[in-house]
Amino acid sequence: MTDTTAFDWRPFLLKWSGEWADSLPDGETQGEDDEAARRARWLGFPPASEERIAAMEKRLGRRMPPSYREFLKVSDGWRNAGEFVWLLAGTEDARWHNDESQLADVFEEYLDEDAGPEERREVDIWRRGLQLDVESDATYVLMDPEDVDDNGEWAVYTWASWRAAPPNRYANFLEFMRDMYRQFHSLRSDKNDEEPTFVNDTTRELDALVEEARVEALRGGWERAGKVLDEAKEYGRPRAGGLGDQIRRLLGQTHAVYFDGLVTDPRYAPELLPPLVAEHAAHSYRDDSTLTFHLRGADKDLVSLAYATLELVRNGAYRYTATGPFGEAVERARELARWGESDRAWRTLMNALPLWEPLGPDQLAPLGWVADPILGPLLTQERGRELLSTPRGGQAGEAPTPTAALDPDSLAWLAEPDPGNNRTSYRFVLMEDVEPEDVPARLTDADGDGNTDGVVLNEPMTLWDARRQPLQRQREFSSYGDRALMAVGRAGTGWSFAFDDDPAPFDGQRLVSPAAAASAGTRAVVVWSGLRAWYRDPYFHLSVARDGAEQYAFTYVDGEIKRSGEIPQALDPSRFFGDREDDTEAERRLLEAVTAEFGAALPRHAIVSGRLHTFTTRSWTRPPQDGETYAVIRMS
Repeated sequence: MTDTTAFDWRPFLLKWSGEWADSLPDGETQGEDDEAARRARWLGFPPASEERIAAMEKRLGRRMPPSYREFLKVSDGWRNAGEFVWLLAGTEDARWHNDESQLADVFEEYLDEDAGPEERREVDIWRRGLQLDVESDATYVLMDPEDVDDNGEWAVYTWASWRAAPPNRYANFLEFMRDMYRQFHSLRSDKNDEEPTFVNDTTRELDALVEEARVEALRGGWERAGKVLDEAKEYGRPRAGGLGDQIRRLLGQTHAVYFDGLVTDPRYAPELLPPLVAEHAAHSYRDDSTLTFHLRGADKDLVSLAYATLELVRNGAYRYTATGPFGEAVERARELARWGESDRAWRTLMNALPLWEPLGPDQLAPLGWVADPILGPLLTQERGRELLSTPRGGQAGEAPTPTAALDPDSLAWLAEPDPGNNRTSYRFVLMEDVEPEDVPARLTDADGDGNTDGVVLNEPMTLWDARRQPLQRQREFSSYGDRALMAVGRAGTGWSFAFDDDPAPFDGQRLVSPAAAASAGTRAVVVWSGLRAWYRDPYFHLSVARDGAEQYAFTYVDGEIKRSGEIPQALDPSRFFGDREDDTEAERRLLEAVTAEFGAALPRHAIVSGRLHTFTTRSWTRPPQDGETYAVIRMS
């Protein structure tokens, strides 16, 4: 814990005062006191004697915290603490707030019944806090005598009526004053073009550190660089925010990432606009008024580009491109990712990253790809750290340890609960030595005559989004049919898959496994599991076919097994199903056995988080027989 009593207040306050005085053009001071402070280069007052401090403590009934006491010994109060507190209390003006603002009731109104100590403190601070603001722009500064650390320091809370946020908390008075000094710098740095540039030893030192951090980030030292950039951003240094936002975005920190000062530069717009507008599209609900707010200073061409990119992102049509060897790797990675090979796609990008060339000195990493509907889902926090740790842009450094693969080598992950616990049933088809783009034809050719004119391979999207798309080509709906919407891709070496994570209700009496039709000239495997479907009897179906004929199959439904053909011992259902309590474990073991038997695995990351091509199969159920009723709806 910091010993604030060891802090030398006088050099800090003198530096602040001198920089404040130098930042003011002639005639800008607001009154005689400020003008006198400018000429004296001193924002403070004469120091308070120990007797004055003791008298203050007797009046208030409490000993003051160490950092505030030490401050008073140097200056008995302070002018212009930041830009919104014009006069900070010394020994005479500090007083108990006693809810003078009546904010305790306002904050209490929004408390939940089970509010914890932190939320409770936001209410109680107004009743027990020591008020330090004397003159301010609707800003309160209170020290909390009940929020005390091991050194006897009181936490400081600030709140402004014009800022829609909870009170800011500082660990002690020293930290509060340091932040007010940074606030002074930040607001003085934010000048218009007509005013003199704010430059002094502090700004020059910070700008030099920003440049060092930029190079360090390109070498892979993003953690050290990020800390420097965050500190410089608090001082309002140009470039710091835009550079730091690039690091934050690759770490998955999308909130309040605007690439300030860079996104409006035409050099960087191709890389920085896509992630900016993608985040806007995800939260704007078609209200695009805030987009231009973050593009302040951009010319008309760049604003037009932003809206054109926004339209592409919303339609899922944005496609990231890059130049040189890295751009070639981007195209290879996209081809891999669109068929579910997420891990190979990521390694393709990372292997080419050292050859990536920035669009300008202030670009730290390729970023446009995170808005690409196929490439963007490759990003995770761990992968973002790997990218940032990889030397690039012509800089040398040590390559990081590659992140672990996201896709397991087994089908058994399907037996694990998904994050929303929604996947209680699923079905999939595996086809050997079949390319993914050829899978739809094999599952839509009902008669085996090669007529697949109706096959539609949708653009890559999540299964959830695919189900929301209008069924533009389907004009007939039957209560007896079961046409599955399935994602398609590669299932490991030599296999492709079609996968449905939300199948129709299972009907073993009417099921027509697509395995035989899908296996012409090859081998096909069908799995349909509902062992965790709580709303109906548990079931599991497996069928295997070769060269157009089913070899073997079994169906387990609620304790009963029906089988056909010569089932390999490794897949014999009697090895897996016993007591009902074992159904969930049986699912995992069965999926492991299918993996071992065929050597295929489904790409978890692409199915759960990625974007894949989808298509609609022929019906998985037989036509109705005599006496079976059903309904058909035809749309003209």
